[in-house]
Amino acid sequence: MSQPSVPGIIGVIGLGYVGLPLALTAGEAGLTVLGFDADPAKIVDLDAGRSYIRHIGPDRVATQVAQGRLAATTDLARVRECGTVILCLPTPLDAHLQPDLSYIEQTCRDIAPHLAADSLVILESTTWPGTTDEVVRPLLEAHGRRLGQDLFLAYSPEREDPGNGRFTTRTIPKLVGGCDGPSGERAAALYRQFIDTVIPVADARTAEAAKLLENVFRGVNIALVNELKTILDRMGIDVFAVIRAAATKPFGFMPFYPGPGLGGHCIPLDPYYLSWKAREFGLPARFIELAGEINRSMPAWVVAKVQDALNDQGKALKGSRILLLGVAYKANVDDQRESPSLELMHLLEAKGATVSFHDPHLPVILPNREHGAFAGRASVPLGPGYDLFLLATAHQAVTPAAILAQGVPVVDTRGYL
Repeated sequence: MSQPSVPGIIGVIGLGYVGLPLALTAGEAGLTVLGFDADPAKIVDLDAGRSYIRHIGPDRVATQVAQGRLAATTDLARVRECGTVILCLPTPLDAHLQPDLSYIEQTCRDIAPHLAADSLVILESTTWPGTTDEVVRPLLEAHGRRLGQDLFLAYSPEREDPGNGRFTTRTIPKLVGGCDGPSGERAAALYRQFIDTVIPVADARTAEAAKLLENVFRGVNIALVNELKTILDRMGIDVFAVIRAAATKPFGFMPFYPGPGLGGHCIPLDPYYLSWKAREFGLPARFIELAGEINRSMPAWVVAKVQDALNDQGKALKGSRILLLGVAYKANVDDQRESPSLELMHLLEAKGATVSFHDPHLPVILPNREHGAFAGRASVPLGPGYDLFLLATAHQAVTPAAILAQGVPVVDTRGYL
């Protein structure tokens, strides 16, 4: 059976940590990509061949732009030039931990009048099972198109891991599920042009649920070791030493590591999408919700450890000068999304501490939804003169020797020292 054709330019809407590497990977395979983003500064950078994401080298961007494989715009009406449109948009939680699909919904409304005939639209954003069928499809069909006739629609979950040197966008296997058979076949044919391994699944709902399972699995296991950390700490046992010892077993064990809370674009948010949808069917997601409670409680537990450490020095938290080491949510990247460091700053300052931060990958805190008041605050040099260092992110550029040389007490949430 011959593969379905995938005509025209590929449109990628949302040029962040998911969309930009996807666009570059497609361009490097010889495809032509038109990127869309609401942030004009990103468009300016891309037009100039510059990368605004640290782990994506500027040469990749400059090469694709120079070869005419990548262009960028803020004008969503230009989706009419694209045979395929891939949505790589944020799916945050609102203040009540409910799914917020506003970015997807508004973008679908904006592009629906401009889609070319027989367009293939693929959603990559992590969301609850049924979103592609129940939310995206009606919005795109509102202008007269019909699935399987002049509209093809599929879901393929992103699996980006910023800063992971072992896997790339091209080498990470790609799940694809269509809202109907022809949509799934066409989406799989598209991805096979620039992804090494494409795995079709039964339908879009299966692909959506698989992505949530991946992140629920991690969230629950991280919650387990976070809870274990609080227990073993009370017993005077080093949880990191325990994990290292258990990891010597060559079967039946997978190490997960505790931290000051969950960060990133997936694990802190995605499990709530599944537990929210489960309530529609009258089923509680007890493991998922308990894991979320444990993980979200970690910043407050860390603040209590900071208070204990200051007490050992005969100092109060109120009025203390604290240097937070690392604002990025994980080591060696410039990604602050959902970083627990921001919550730590908030909690410490609410108790009267003066908090500065040092992060070689994030010179300035970027605008964010939950802690917007910190936007624009700049990283300061690592040095003495503080009552305590709080190590929240173990960037390799900030070595243990450099930290310990300052002669300042340290609360290490990552087992780095």
